[in-house]
Amino acid sequence: MKTVLVLIPMDEAGRAQLESAAPGCRFVYRKRGEETGEDVRGASVILGGVDPKRIGASETLELLQISAAGTDAFLRPGVLGPRTVLCNATGAYSKPVAEHALAMTLMLLKNLHLYRDNQKEARWKYRGRERALAECTVAVIGLGDIGKYYARLAKAMGARVIGVKRRPSPCPEYVDRLVLTGQTDEILPEADVVFTVLPQFRETIRFFDRERFEKMKPDAIFINCGRGSAVDEQALYEALSGGRLAAAAIDVTETEPLPPDSPLWSLENLVITPHVAGTSLKSLRESITDLAVRNLAAWAAGEPLVNAVDMTTGYRK
Repeated sequence: MKTVLVLIPMDEAGRAQLESAAPGCRFVYRKRGEETGEDVRGASVILGGVDPKRIGASETLELLQISAAGTDAFLRPGVLGPRTVLCNATGAYSKPVAEHALAMTLMLLKNLHLYRDNQKEARWKYRGRERALAECTVAVIGLGDIGKYYARLAKAMGARVIGVKRRPSPCPEYVDRLVLTGQTDEILPEADVVFTVLPQFRETIRFFDRERFEKMKPDAIFINCGRGSAVDEQALYEALSGGRLAAAAIDVTETEPLPPDSPLWSLENLVITPHVAGTSLKSLRESITDLAVRNLAAWAAGEPLVNAVDMTTGYRK
């Protein structure tokens, strides 16, 4: 009898759906982080965020359905064996992360972060010119599911949208111009808002460095809801403190939690949230549960899996 290790929080209805999807399997339910080495080694399927260090290229593991979009931790040598198919949760995070990013965008364009600071000190003070998103050019760096949803929201509010992606494809109707990643430096000087949702891979490490921040408009705003590793934090600090960027908002940092002695905490024109963009909606939990049920049923029936990951690129096939 094959074992399915479930690390995704499940109510009784969710458990019933899973067990109906793979009848004849043994199900083990654990809270994330409470799984034992024996649990992991004995599992044919793992659903949820298992610690990659526990897997050890298991020869038993056939399907790993993670509950996150990022896959970099599972692509390292010695983590997954050749029999294991890795599936991610791409698509489930589109709405919550894009909405969080849009909230950050409007906050910075309207100086709401500064007025909140005023309120704490009981100051009635003008904090500078506000801008309308409808008057902005928005560059979306990483036009995957999250980037597309954000682009739709920005376009619906009247923005001109430039999308940046790895591979050529038809231009969506909500994107005014579509370019490849290699053309990023060409479009940065046009952008009033730069939103990045890049995953973590070798080619994206410190993608936004000093040179790229210098290519942006001095009154541009920068938002990162992808991976903290995509940004050179010292370069971001220098750009914000030196007037090279108007403002920024980040939901991710290179080291999490961000250390208390990081100079980023001191910046008035930077909004920091603690990696919460993708955690806010009931629909997110439902989407991940639905995906787990679908892929478990497909695995049991020997059918193609949803969101299978290309192990050479780390992206969905």
